[in-house]
Amino acid sequence: MIVATGATGNVGRALVRMLTEARIPVTAVARHITDADVPPGVRAAAADLAEPAGLRGAFDGAEALFLLVAGDDPHGILEMAKAAGVRRVVLLSSQGAGTRPEAYRHPRLFEAAVRESGLDWTVLRSGGMATNALAWAESVRTRRAAAAPFGDIGLPFVDPVDVAAVAAAALREDTHAGATYTLTGPAPTTPRERAAAIAAALGEPVRFTEQTREEARTLMAGFMPLPVVDGTLAILGEPIEEERRASPDVERVLGRTPGTFAAWAARNAAAFR
Repeated sequence: MIVATGATGNVGRALVRMLTEARIPVTAVARHITDADVPPGVRAAAADLAEPAGLRGAFDGAEALFLLVAGDDPHGILEMAKAAGVRRVVLLSSQGAGTRPEAYRHPRLFEAAVRESGLDWTVLRSGGMATNALAWAESVRTRRAAAAPFGDIGLPFVDPVDVAAVAAAALREDTHAGATYTLTGPAPTTPRERAAAIAAALGEPVRFTEQTREEARTLMAGFMPLPVVDGTLAILGEPIEEERRASPDVERVLGRTPGTFAAWAARNAAAFR
C-alpha cells in the first residue's frame, strides 16, 4: 500500500492514477477528498498535513509515502508513518531548495526531516511546472490574453505527469533510495513562448503582455508567502545557470525524454477554450 498526499493536485492525481493502473493499492490523502475524487478501488482519506494526528488512520497497512511540503511538522508526520510500518518516503520538494536555500527554507526543513527519518528516502526537487500556465486559463478563455513578468527569460518547465512518473518509480523501486533528483522539462521556454504554444493548441492567437516585477509581486503575494514570492521572482527574472539548464534526471529515471510544454498545452487545451 502506498499513501499519496496531495492526491487531488496536479502531481498527486496523476500519481494515484499511475499506481492504480499498475494495480498497486493506494490511499489518496487530501484535505477535501471523497470517493468520487479517486479511481475505483482507491481509498480516500480526508486529512490535513498541518495536523499530523489526523493522518493516523491513513497510514494503516502502508509501506510507502508520497509526501508534499505542507504544514510545519514533518517530523511528526514521518514518526507517525514510521510507527505504522511505512519504510519508504518520497518527498516532492522544489528546485529552489537547492539553488535558493534562504528563500526556500520550508522545503529544506522537510528535506532534512526526510533524510534524518531513518526511512528509505528520495527527494524530488521539481522545477517550475507546466500547470503554472493554468493561471492564464480564465484570461485566455475570456480575452485570449496572457500576462507574465520576464517575458523573454526561459526556464525548463516540467510536465507534472513526468514528476508523477518519477515519484511512482521511486515509490516502487529500491534503486532510488538516498537520491535527490532535479526534475525539469527538456528545454527552456519563455512565458511568451508558452503563450504561443497555448495559442497553437487552440488554433487561435493569444495576446501576451509583459508585467512589471511589481505587478507580478502584488498578484503573487495574494496566495504565496512573501519570501517564496521573492524567491520565485528571482528564479523567473534572474535565473542562475543551474536553473536555466535542463536536468537529465527525468530521462535517467524513466528512460525517456521529458514531455515538452507544447505537448502539455495540446493535452490541456480544453482548459483554455
